[in-house]
This record gives sequence, C-alpha cells and structure tokens, in this order.
Amino acid sequence: MNYLIRTGLIVCRLIMGALFTFSGFVKAIDPLGTTYKFGDYFEAFHMTFFEPTSLYLAVLQNAAELVIGLCLIMGIRMRLTAWATLLFMAFYTVLTFFLAIFNPVSDCGCFGDAIKLTNWQTFFKNLILIVPALLVFWGRNKYKNFATPALEWFYVALFFLATFWLSAHCYKHLPPLDFMPYHVGQNIPQAMAIPEGAPRDEYQTILIYEKDGVQQEFSDTDFPWQDSTWVFVDSKSKLVKQGYVPAVYNFSITHPEQGDITELVLESEYAFLLVAPKLEKASTEYLESIKFVADFAKKNGYTFYGLTSSTQGYASEFSSTHGLNFELCSTDETTLKSMVRAHPGLMLLYRGTVVGKWSARDIPSVEKFEQNSLAGSINLLREANESRATRLYIFAAIIAMLLLVMASPRKKEKR
Repeated sequence: MNYLIRTGLIVCRLIMGALFTFSGFVKAIDPLGTTYKFGDYFEAFHMTFFEPTSLYLAVLQNAAELVIGLCLIMGIRMRLTAWATLLFMAFYTVLTFFLAIFNPVSDCGCFGDAIKLTNWQTFFKNLILIVPALLVFWGRNKYKNFATPALEWFYVALFFLATFWLSAHCYKHLPPLDFMPYHVGQNIPQAMAIPEGAPRDEYQTILIYEKDGVQQEFSDTDFPWQDSTWVFVDSKSKLVKQGYVPAVYNFSITHPEQGDITELVLESEYAFLLVAPKLEKASTEYLESIKFVADFAKKNGYTFYGLTSSTQGYASEFSSTHGLNFELCSTDETTLKSMVRAHPGLMLLYRGTVVGKWSARDIPSVEKFEQNSLAGSINLLREANESRATRLYIFAAIIAMLLLVMASPRKKEKR
C-alpha cells in the first residue's frame, strides 16, 4: 500500500510538473502575448489603471509558473512548491469559472497561443487538475529531499534567472517558436479560405415583441401567433452553432485614400509591412533604419506600408512629425498584435506568404538586402530564425544538464 501511495504521489507530481512547465514555457517565450492578455483582463474588469504593469506581471507570472513546474518535476522544495501549486490551481479554477459564466474574455490564455481552449474547457481542465494538485499538497511531507536546502534554493534562483533571461531575450527580439497564425511559411490567402463543404455558422432569429409595456423574446417556433396583442419591437440574430473558423479570418488593410487594398498587398510580389498596433506606444528608436528599408523597397518597385490601429488623424500627425517616407494604413489592433510580437515589427510577404518577421531592432540593414538581393535576404531571415532556435536549444541543453545533475542520488531524510 505504501508503495502504491508513493507511486501515486510521484505520478501526480510529474503530471502537474509537466503541465506547469509547458504552460510557463510557451508563455515565457512570448512575454508580449501574455502582456496583451493581461491588458484584456484589466479592460474587461475595468481595472485599466493596472495596464502599465502588464509586462512586469506577465514576466513574473510566467517565470513563477515555469519554476513551479521545474521544481515539481525535480522534487525541489516540495513543501513550498506544493503550496504554490495548490494556490495557483485554486485561483485559476475560480477565475476560469467566472470567465466561463460571464465570458468577459473569450480565451484565458492558460497555454498562451500554443493551445486555444474555450473558457468552459479551461474550467473543466482546471477542475480535473485540482485533484492531483490536492494530492501533491497532501503528500508534501512525504517527498524526499533532493539535496541540501542551500543547493535547492540555488536551483530555484537559477531557474528564475534563466526564465527572466529567456523572456527578456524574446521580448527584445521575437519568440523562437511562433504559434501565431502569421508564422513564417503561412500563406495568408490560403489560411483565410474556407474549404468547400465546411460547416457554416448557424444563427437563430430572435423576435422581440412588447405587450402591456413588457418586452419578451421569442423564436419563430414559440411565438404566440394566435395572440395579436403583441407588438413587434425588433429582431436580432443569435449564434447557436459556430462553423469552420479559418486560421486567418480578420486580415484587412485599409488605405486612407484607396480604401481596401488587402488583395493588392497579398498579390504583390514582395510586400513589406511595418506593424505598429498603437503609434502612441510604438518605439521610434529604430525609425531611421525602417525608413532606409522603405527607400530600398520603393527603389526596387516593392510594396511598403505601415499598419496601425491608431486613428487616421493621429497617424497623419505621426507621419508628419517623424517625416515618414511610407504611407500608414489601418488594420485591426488584435490582428496587428498577432502578426508580429514587436512594437514596431516588420513582416515581409512574398505573394501573400509570410517569408520574414523581425522586431525593429533586428531588421537587416539595406546593405545586406542589396548585397544578397531580396531573395537572399529571405535566406538571411531563415538564418536569423535558425540562430534564435539555436539559442533555444542551448537553453534546453542547460535544462537537460540540470536534469542529469538532479538525477543523482537523493538524500534519504525527510523535511
């Protein structure tokens, strides 16, 4: 019986550790994505005064989640780790229950953009996981020490530092793993297409009638047709079943004078798109290098537009103030945040296919474009992506080495 209990506790610890590690990691490499999600929460709960802290809270939460996961897997500081695991699960179970009922935010973001879940799916997932979390908490005194307390605290500090470095690196550049629909290699027109025969959205017409000063909603099947005293007020459509949702469903570009130029951009041989969700918050530090690229694009007959969700009035003022040599167009803010995790960032399309993404600080110089031709610059981009992936592999290798170290014989005494 003791053997079964010990085995069960180990299994629960590893399950929770794997989930916390995965959840923390996919969000730690995309700190800006979690920042946006915090902003959505603050707006939904009318707490916009907290928005300036979104980035710091995002990095701290992601680090805490990833470190808890690693400590669970390796059995480090299990009393404290068990408490942290239970508190995390309890808080987010309550939060997701609230989200499922009132739906102020459509996606809680528990796995970042790697895995999308509805609020009800997330709540039921948390409801299931609270069980192993409780078992880990119950058996927190039964786990064996990994090492001396000093060495264990050293590993905890090391995990936090490594996670903070990872988030800072990905914030300054771009996530090494891109889970967004506008990832390199994505053909936007194909991703927007709805396959033939795919299920469509199904709606129900709701009829609003009034009688004796009281309004009531009816469907066409439960309306009291025999009672002519009901007076029609209004009607509305209610989504009863969602159909096929394409990977890209809200991509559009509106030119201040030409109107919708989405197809024009997607059909261009090469199109550079500067992405700045809010010009009011965009960094202007690298604006000169962006202008050089815009000049290069124009000289070679390529398309170059700036995309923003700021008002046209502010965009015109910004363009005049900074002497922009390219036009600013309007695009949905959520779409822009999904295109490039940088503010600003640059995306390069080849006949509608994403072939390049850079944060402003990583945009190749015009000299590199000219020396290698634009096709060559795409190869440079791929090399840059491989370089970022290499850094990710180095980080993973460090964790693997730590795992090997932690696989060494453990102390036998209990806490």
